[in-house]
Amino acid sequence: MLTSPRHLHNLDDLSTYVNETLCDQFELEADIFPIRLRILLRGGRPCGILFRLRGPGSLVLTAIWETDTNAVLFYGPSGERFHKTQLFAAPALESVTPQSALVRT
Repeated sequence: MLTSPRHLHNLDDLSTYVNETLCDQFELEADIFPIRLRILLRGGRPCGILFRLRGPGSLVLTAIWETDTNAVLFYGPSGERFHKTQLFAAPALESVTPQSALVRT
């Protein structure tokens, strides 16, 4: 499993990076398949984001940004973790409401 440090300044940059990393790993064209974001809650407070990309057929790729460690963990279609990115600074999560499900196409 690869680990890499990264500077990402906002949630859009993070979403773009996750989309590109998942697509590169599984040889998909970036921005063809929508990536969905779901706020993860712990004790009613945001603690991360789940990114889900649905590819061709039944292909589902995921990544989780975990705010406690400020790391993004990438998972393949069978649930194996293939990459970890350590963020230098956390993007602002307060601007996203916990009830929202964001879609980036």
